[in-house]
Amino acid sequence: MRSILSFLSLAAAVLAASRTSAPAGCLVVSKSATSGQYKTVSLAVNALSTSSTSAQCIFIDQGTYSEQVYVPALKSALTIYGYTADTSSYAGNKVTITQGRSQDDVASNDLTATLRAWSPNFKVYNINLVNTRGQGSQALAVSAAATKQGYYGVQFKGFQDTILANTGAQVYAKCLIQGATDFIFGQTATAWFDGVDIRVLAASTGYITANGRDSSSNPSYYVINKSTIAAASGNTVNSGAYYLGRPWRNYARVVFQSTSMTNVINGAGWSVWQSSDPRTDNTYFGEYSNTGAGASGTRASFGRKLSSAVSISTVLGSGYTSWVDTAYLS
Repeated sequence: MRSILSFLSLAAAVLAASRTSAPAGCLVVSKSATSGQYKTVSLAVNALSTSSTSAQCIFIDQGTYSEQVYVPALKSALTIYGYTADTSSYAGNKVTITQGRSQDDVASNDLTATLRAWSPNFKVYNINLVNTRGQGSQALAVSAAATKQGYYGVQFKGFQDTILANTGAQVYAKCLIQGATDFIFGQTATAWFDGVDIRVLAASTGYITANGRDSSSNPSYYVINKSTIAAASGNTVNSGAYYLGRPWRNYARVVFQSTSMTNVINGAGWSVWQSSDPRTDNTYFGEYSNTGAGASGTRASFGRKLSSAVSISTVLGSGYTSWVDTAYLS
């Protein structure tokens, strides 16, 4: 027992380390770039090799970078690190990437995203990804469009459609996710959200998830595990204003488990897509062992209470430890 406790203490100490300089071999982005460095994140991404199979990395020095970043499909693994004094969560992040495109400006959800992540085997640590568009149009913080992507200690801030978890296996751990309308959404991804703080903005009605699974053969599955749901700082949210999700397509599959919910969550838990178009005939909306005022109430008839938790391997596959940074899991 003593050796186990020592191991856990060591793991916690490693996780809580600082990252204030570039890991060996990383390209460096800095607001005050010197020789061999890059002034924008996009310039560093463009300097990456598209043919090498050796792992690559980028370190971003503290500051706010006003740009949209597109990461194309690479043959190598890629990690992007942000400057922080505490890698264990998003609270000490000192790097923000921000812009305000929405579907008022461009033709698709993906094209609005602050980070368009199209490369597999991709990790992001301790960066704030912000879309400033606000209410009125789809405007993404991230478009996660490839498999084996991991986001650790990242802040995602938007209003409508903040996170597009769209393709392949993905993990979001120790992150902040903020929005109001369908702000975790997508079509075919299997996504595990672990120890995340979901924060909702002032709105008359809101929806956290909008899963787009469209058939029984579509693998899409969102599980929110050991997380929290509450009003965002500085926002007054009426009791019952928010729903855990609504079905973008009628095979939507979402589970909230071991999650603390304040009274911002409506007693029904889940919503139809629209009253004239419910899309609830084949949904799988589940809950297990949730707590707090928002976890009680008479749930919608198309929601279900589960008898056991969903395992991470069910969502991400048995080989998830080969690409997930398990130090960030609860």
